[in-house]
Amino acid sequence: MATITREGSNLELRDLGSTGLKVSCVGFGASPLGRVFGPVSEEEAIASVREAFRLGINFFDTSPYYGATLSETMLGKALQALNAPRGQFIVSTKCGRYAEGFDFSAGRVTKSVDESLARLNLDYVDILHCHDIEFGDLDQLVAETIPALQKLREEGKVRFVGVSGLPLEVFSYVIDRVAPGSVDVILSYCHYGINDDTLEGMLPYLKSKGVGVISASPLAMGLLTDNGPPEWHPASVELKSACKAAAAHCREKGKNISKIAMQYSLSNKEISTVLVGMNSVKQVEENVAAVVELATLGRDEVILQEVEAILKPVKNQTWPSGIPRS
Repeated sequence: MATITREGSNLELRDLGSTGLKVSCVGFGASPLGRVFGPVSEEEAIASVREAFRLGINFFDTSPYYGATLSETMLGKALQALNAPRGQFIVSTKCGRYAEGFDFSAGRVTKSVDESLARLNLDYVDILHCHDIEFGDLDQLVAETIPALQKLREEGKVRFVGVSGLPLEVFSYVIDRVAPGSVDVILSYCHYGINDDTLEGMLPYLKSKGVGVISASPLAMGLLTDNGPPEWHPASVELKSACKAAAAHCREKGKNISKIAMQYSLSNKEISTVLVGMNSVKQVEENVAAVVELATLGRDEVILQEVEAILKPVKNQTWPSGIPRS
């Protein structure tokens, strides 16, 4: 099996908190490989991961919840096909949320890691997140789940521990109640983009704790796209309407709102990596091109200000976390 040759990449590597890991500023979100947004063949999955790696993306995120374990399985096959040294890529998966529901018990998350490692064809994962913790008992997470993950770290199955969720307050609740250094990373979604930048207010706190920051869904789960969000999207009619108007304005100016939104999210270097779902070589190439353009030409401040003006009436308007997509 041939080893993938990596191009000289313009992708910036950023420190992930106090972990010592250096992650590409854009990360490969593998939830689409679980066919949660439509059909993806095994060949397409392998090709998209191969292209991402070749172009300099070194961070890949998945979960047993995505596609009822299919995302992990597909990512595992794709990473194996790279035939690359294990130290050249960083893998993040999750525990606690499954197709059958939530279970943050020590026994289940311990078993979950072994299952994930088997699907991923790996001896260890770099990061294990407790998935969508607002749906669990946060006190159980503090007293039972996080200590169980520390044991897995001691066993070498997990290098670093993280938590993910939509409401920002869940992060400080847990971090303030566990032993220092027990939570290395947080994964926040839909809270650092043109329409919502509330994560920014939490960055100094997270930095003071040495916690790395991963921000997902820079396109706000489809709000900041030409096609618009899926029907199930929980945003208000007002927010959906404003984002639709912003996308139309960009089209009239010959611009793409998704690229503008992604570049906005990438601009804050206090955020280690921006996680973007990808399932095709074309998507990978477009996302990397947006990163390279930002690094070489900077943001289009004129169109950005125009979009911000359209979205100002709905700025930082969030929604209940009833349909988690992190």
